[in-house]
Amino acid sequence: MTTVDVKGPGGTVQGGTVQGAQVTARIALLLRLVGRAPGGAALSDIVRDSGLTRPTVHRLLSSLAAEGLLDHDPVRHTWHYGPEIFVMGVVAADRYPIEELARPSLRRLAEETGESAFLSIRRGAETVCLLREEGSFPIRSFVLHEGVRFPLGVASAGLAILAYLPEDEVTALLGGGLAEAWGPAHTVAGIRSNLELTRTTGYAVNPGLILEGSWGMGAAIFDRSGRPAWALSVTGIEPRFRPERQDFLGRLLLEEANRITQALQKPGPLAH
Repeated sequence: MTTVDVKGPGGTVQGGTVQGAQVTARIALLLRLVGRAPGGAALSDIVRDSGLTRPTVHRLLSSLAAEGLLDHDPVRHTWHYGPEIFVMGVVAADRYPIEELARPSLRRLAEETGESAFLSIRRGAETVCLLREEGSFPIRSFVLHEGVRFPLGVASAGLAILAYLPEDEVTALLGGGLAEAWGPAHTVAGIRSNLELTRTTGYAVNPGLILEGSWGMGAAIFDRSGRPAWALSVTGIEPRFRPERQDFLGRLLLEEANRITQALQKPGPLAH
């Protein structure tokens, strides 16, 4: 057991005996919850989604703010990433060249399709959106944005990645029940049906399963070991994803995903 002193409001120190790993897990969870809300996360939402008590959440958030990892907006009463998170991201970027490789592909996708284009990364049982490039079409879907997380099998990026994982891994991930929390359209049977279609065409289609009328398509990017680690996707409104246009969008996604996959195979720093 490790005794951890946490700074509370006003800089007071409140001690508690908890396992160090538990504290780390809680802090990581809170950082993820704050990061998924670009406009700022309200304390009530963080408490609800974390499952922790309000005093515990407030103490941890205040401690993170004291270290520069978070900022608190006293007017809107919301929590945001702080300057230290930005510094860490800049330093880490050199080890993860995927963003540099993907940016030109996102621009081409946005320019050629008019839709918003995205890069997502697999993190455990989820995908996290890393980059976004806006298209020219004036009506957009705002389901996906930087920092948002979805369980594998829910959004088109997650479907594209899940489709090319080993079967035992797919079974284990679907058995966790994370996707089913996103509604009746995300049953194991429904996801498996989408996975079969993805393996047939090479690209995934999300026909408005997260938000009615908001469609998406995705294609997996593979790392040097041949595992799907990232995905490109485009999103938009349903009329822009009619069957006759899906082949066009799918072909572009596969071309750009393959372009990045091939670039990752070249000698140099390995992206994970």
